[in-house]
Amino acid sequence: MRRSVPLTVVGVYGTAAALTGAGLARTLWNGIEDPEIALAFGVLIAVGELARRDAPPGEREPAPVGSAGALAYALLAESAGRSTTHGVLQVVAVCVAGALAGAVPHLARGRGPAPDQAVRRVITVAFAAVCFQPLRDSGELAGQVGKGPYYALCLVLVLLLTALCDAVLAALMLRARTRYPYGPLLRDELRSLLGIGSAVCATGAVMALAVAVTGLWALPVLCVPLLLTQLSFRRYAAIRTTCRQTIASLARATEIAGYTPHGHARRVAALSTAVGRDLGLSAAELTVLEYAALMHDIGQLSLVDPVPEGATALLPAAEQRRIAMLGGAVVRQTGVPAYVAVIVERQADPYREQPLPARIVRTVNAYDDLTGESAKGVLSALEQLRLATAHDHQPEVVESLARVLGRQGRGPQGPVLR
Repeated sequence: MRRSVPLTVVGVYGTAAALTGAGLARTLWNGIEDPEIALAFGVLIAVGELARRDAPPGEREPAPVGSAGALAYALLAESAGRSTTHGVLQVVAVCVAGALAGAVPHLARGRGPAPDQAVRRVITVAFAAVCFQPLRDSGELAGQVGKGPYYALCLVLVLLLTALCDAVLAALMLRARTRYPYGPLLRDELRSLLGIGSAVCATGAVMALAVAVTGLWALPVLCVPLLLTQLSFRRYAAIRTTCRQTIASLARATEIAGYTPHGHARRVAALSTAVGRDLGLSAAELTVLEYAALMHDIGQLSLVDPVPEGATALLPAAEQRRIAMLGGAVVRQTGVPAYVAVIVERQADPYREQPLPARIVRTVNAYDDLTGESAKGVLSALEQLRLATAHDHQPEVVESLARVLGRQGRGPQGPVLR
C-alpha cells in the first residue's frame, strides 16, 4: 500500500524549501555581502559535512562541526572588530551551499545525510539568525547590551532557544511519522542536548565571539576540540554497536541449538521496543528493554529437552519461572547492565509484581509464541492476551501492542502510513 507523508512533515519540508529558495534567490540577485567571511564559513560547514559519519540509534548530530559553523555564522556580528553586513537570508544560503558541497562525496556513495536532519538544520539556523541579526542591524543589541559579558550571555540565550526549537521540531516530525507519544519523544530530544548538542552550541558561541575579536583565523583553531569530541563519540558508538551485535549473536544461540524458532528473539526485541516507545519509555530504557528481549529465552539452553516450538508462554507458571531464573543467571555473566537480568528473571511473574519492561517482554513473547513468523491469527492472539489480563498480562501493554500492530498493518486498526 502506498504510504502518504504526514501533513506536519510536509509543512516542515515546505518551510525549509521556502527559506532555501528565498536565501539563494536573494544572494544571487544582490550578491554576497562580505564574501571572504561567507567563503570561510561555507568551507567550514562543507568540511564539517565531509567529516560527518552515519549516526547510530539515539545519536542526534552526525555533523557537529558543520552545525557549529552554521550557528556561529548566524550569530556573527563582527570580524576582527569590523561589523559584518550579511543578513538572515544570506546565512541560510551559505549554510545550504556549504552543506551541499560537503555532502557530494557521501551522496556519490549512496550515503547522503538524512533529509529530516538537513531540513531541521536549515530551519534552526534560520531561527537563530532571525533571533540575532535583526537586533544587531537595528543597533538595539549594541545599545542595550554592549560588548561585555552580557553580550556573550545574549548569544547563549539565543542558542538555548535555538536548541529548544530543534528539539521541538525533531520530536514533532518523529511524532508525525510514528504516532508515538509526543511527550517522551520531546524528553529524549531534550536529554540529547546534554551530550554533543551542548558542545555544538558552546562551540558556535565561542566561534562567533572569537572571530569578532581575532578574525577568521579563529575558525580552524576552534574546530579541533569539536573534531576530537566527534572522534570520541564515534569510538563510543562503535563500542555500543559491538556490544549489541554480541548480545544479538548470543541470543541466536537458542535458535542454532533448535530451542526456539528462527528469528524469534529478533521479532520479540523489535516489537518490544516499539511497544516500549509507544508507552513512553526513554531511550536508555528502550536499550535495556531491547537487550532483555533479545536474551529472554537464553535460559532454555539449560533444558535437557527443548520446549516444543520454544513456546514458553504455553508452559506451566512454575516452569516458566524456572527457565526465567536460569536465563537471568546466564545474562548476569555477559556484562550487560544488571537490570537486564532482572527483566529476564521476572518476565514470568504475575504482571502486578513486574517492572514495566518485564511486562512488555512477557506480552510480546506470548504474542510471538501464538502467531510465529507468519504472524497469522493476529486477532485470535490478541483476544487470548486480553482474556489473560487478569493475571498474566497488563491491559495497557496488550492495548499498546494492538496499536503497534495496527501501525504495522497487522492489527485490527489497519495500516498506518508513515
